[in-house]
Amino acid sequence: MSGALDGLLVLDLTTFLSGPYCTMMLGDLGAEVIKVERPEGDEARRMPPFVEGRSQPFALWNRNKRSIALDLKSAADAEVLWALARRADVLVENFRPGALARAGFGWEALHAANPRLVVASISGFGQTGPWAQHGGFDMMAQGMSGLMAGNGPPDGEPYRLPIAITDLAAGMFTTSSVLAALLARERTGTGQHIDQSLFEAGLALGVYEAAHVFTHGTRPERMGQLHRGNSPYRVFRTRDGHITIGANKDAFWRALCELIGRPELPRDPRFATNADRVRNNDALVPILQAELGTRDSAHWLEALGKAGIPGEPVLAYDEALAHPQAAARGVTAEIADPARGPIRTLASPLRLGGTPATLRSRAPDLDEHGAEIRAWIAG
Repeated sequence: MSGALDGLLVLDLTTFLSGPYCTMMLGDLGAEVIKVERPEGDEARRMPPFVEGRSQPFALWNRNKRSIALDLKSAADAEVLWALARRADVLVENFRPGALARAGFGWEALHAANPRLVVASISGFGQTGPWAQHGGFDMMAQGMSGLMAGNGPPDGEPYRLPIAITDLAAGMFTTSSVLAALLARERTGTGQHIDQSLFEAGLALGVYEAAHVFTHGTRPERMGQLHRGNSPYRVFRTRDGHITIGANKDAFWRALCELIGRPELPRDPRFATNADRVRNNDALVPILQAELGTRDSAHWLEALGKAGIPGEPVLAYDEALAHPQAAARGVTAEIADPARGPIRTLASPLRLGGTPATLRSRAPDLDEHGAEIRAWIAG
């Protein structure tokens, strides 16, 4: 079965996570992705944990790609990249703004050589503005975008989200932009430049917080487990663990009160509506916690399910990956490798019924395909 992007050639000049995650998704959709690496390779190749000397994080987000090592300071290697750029449909890079242009491969030069080329640049803070030259890793973008200040206990220090959220979001936003640019190219015949930043990706995720600022003109308070617009909507401790409950809708709220043996709570003016409950979470949460802490998670989850109230267990990553729903949905997969045996990985999150994403090849070794790529462009 053919992929949605079969026949497209993508040049991946990126390192670490944001750019490689974007090109991984394009590769999953069928695009031919050539990973252009410096002679020393993508620095993510040196990121633990390792299996037989190979970085497993690198392996997870660099599948469906071929690797060629090029030193752009070498005229011969630069010409190889030019030959690839003239044939490519998409080029994705995440150098510091201006670095690729100084190497001779800026947007204007690439567009002149291949007017149909879509060029996507991912950086910490964007290609313009006073912060453009600041180095931008995920943690810095989390800090600058408000995500870190808004995360953690109300009276504690700011928390970094333990996933690389701005890297991943920037990669996903860039993928969407690339697909839109390719569709626009069908109408206009020309490519365009995409300028995506981790900073803006983080800001784009703060939708509730932005609504607060735009409405009140004040800084949103840090709320810990609470939600800015819904209540009760949080994690609760049971006798033997933790569960999530989303009973913000009035029907769910009344049903929850019946379930925990507190049918009078909906008549309390502090808790009558969702907005009332949000304002009075400090009073509401201890009441609910006192009741929910008396029974095990399994009891509450069964009762919530029977009542139709959204509620689920809090799973660790290993539990989530082994959950029956994960198995039914195929969230993990294996990539065949005759030399090393099957490689377990995350399946593609892109679910297309007619042109499904596929995992065709493992992450490449450094310059593994250099000779064949050079032969291809020479021929």
